[in-house]
Amino acid sequence: MLNKPVLVESLIVFTIVLCVHAVVWDRYSWCSVALAIQAFYVQFKWDRLLQLGGAVFQFRAAANSGLLPASMVIPLLGVTMKERCKAAGIVYFERFGVVVASTGMLVALFLSVIAVGITKPVPTNTCILTGVAGSIIIYTMKHSLTVSEVIEVLEVLLIFVYLSMILLYLLPRCFTPGEALLVLGGVSFVLNQLIKRSLNVVEGRGEPIDFFLLVAVIGVILLGLFFTVLFIFMDSGTWISSMFFHMMTAVLGLGVIMPWLYRLIQRNPLFWLLQFLFQTQTRVYLLVFWTFLAASACGIVFYQNAKRSSESKKHQASTITRKYFHFIVVATYVPGLIYDRQLLYVAAVLCLAVFIFLEYIRYFRIKPFGQTLRHLLSVFLDERDSGPLILTHIYLLLGMSLPVWLFPRSCAPKGSLSGAGALVPYAGVLAVGVGDTIASVFGSTMGEIKWPGTKKTFEGTMTAIFAQIIAVALILIFDSNVNLNSSYAWILASVSLVSLLEAYTTQIDNLLLPLYLQIMFMA
Repeated sequence: MLNKPVLVESLIVFTIVLCVHAVVWDRYSWCSVALAIQAFYVQFKWDRLLQLGGAVFQFRAAANSGLLPASMVIPLLGVTMKERCKAAGIVYFERFGVVVASTGMLVALFLSVIAVGITKPVPTNTCILTGVAGSIIIYTMKHSLTVSEVIEVLEVLLIFVYLSMILLYLLPRCFTPGEALLVLGGVSFVLNQLIKRSLNVVEGRGEPIDFFLLVAVIGVILLGLFFTVLFIFMDSGTWISSMFFHMMTAVLGLGVIMPWLYRLIQRNPLFWLLQFLFQTQTRVYLLVFWTFLAASACGIVFYQNAKRSSESKKHQASTITRKYFHFIVVATYVPGLIYDRQLLYVAAVLCLAVFIFLEYIRYFRIKPFGQTLRHLLSVFLDERDSGPLILTHIYLLLGMSLPVWLFPRSCAPKGSLSGAGALVPYAGVLAVGVGDTIASVFGSTMGEIKWPGTKKTFEGTMTAIFAQIIAVALILIFDSNVNLNSSYAWILASVSLVSLLEAYTTQIDNLLLPLYLQIMFMA
């Protein structure tokens, strides 16, 4: 029997699904409901497999499978994007939303079939539910997608299968099944888009910043796969290996990634980037301010390590200390969202590439900084960093950046969506930067009434909701592009549901919460 926190988490996700489709009901709504029901039952099978150690790969401990909340993210993003672009009359991105929704459903269904297939004895009722949900989804896809769109969906599924087998084998205990679905599903879609656009380059079509995101994400991932395979055959901690690492990084960066980006944007990537970053005086001011905040974050890291050296070797940073980074990220993103969203978009991509590259240096113990990074970051580890990689800071960056990257700019000709959709770029700031931070700080210091079955407190959740409402009011004051058109009740409901999800989910909240808040705002 599922425990109560998982039941409540599932109820919250069901409520979000029904709220979204109450606004945008169409043929895909039946698919979403069917997918949610079967994912709920299959989630129980995954949890049982994880408890008995029967899963094929090693997943992150101290968390449930998270299949239901993860399964609904990509389909709901696609459905809401489709409706927004349909309202704006942008047919290309309306069809793109349909492809995203179909891909998300098929990938989630595939993961469910895997769980059912390796469960012994075979769960008859769950198999029937999975078959019914799969039939509804495939029937709808047959009558909704063109042949080229079906091929694109199958391409993403194929990439997902291979990436899952490779990365889950190489990186044990780094993900839950739900987190693997979100992360690897997203990477598979990005890789397929990059291949598709590289083979069909049309001059003047597509913005350079979008190509920059695609190439940067896939470039650093391919770099990691290359070195992972390479260091199977040689010790990565020697000076020779370290010199080879830096040399091959330069060769692959300048010889593969740069030409790839040049082909897509039709100009020198380095010159374009420098011109873009220093194009206006506002951008220079923002870059200087962000540099100061980055230095402050480094100062916190060094200070916490100094405390460990002077007090105790077992000293670990407290939850409140880790939330300092959330405040710094909020201070970084809010000025960018108000004054220059394109600069924030590119800066977030650069920061993600740097974070992942530094994680490679730490993970492979690349000299001269690998061992130092291991020592500095170990003080901030918690139960979610149970695998060989430290991913919490990368998830924080992704949670803040995904609403900015996924914002459908082409469907918002005035730079902003109508109603609650105007807050979509702020979803990460509200859910993670404000809500999660305030809930953690107030819950751990003043909370007394705990939500049943969890360590989270009622006081923390209520203060998080209140803080997000205040943040929305401040956004209205300082950002003239935001016009909510009296959609205050929907915003309150969205913030409340996502805050309740934060209280009950055991998944990486930095990644999950902003996506659900973005979905609610776009509905």
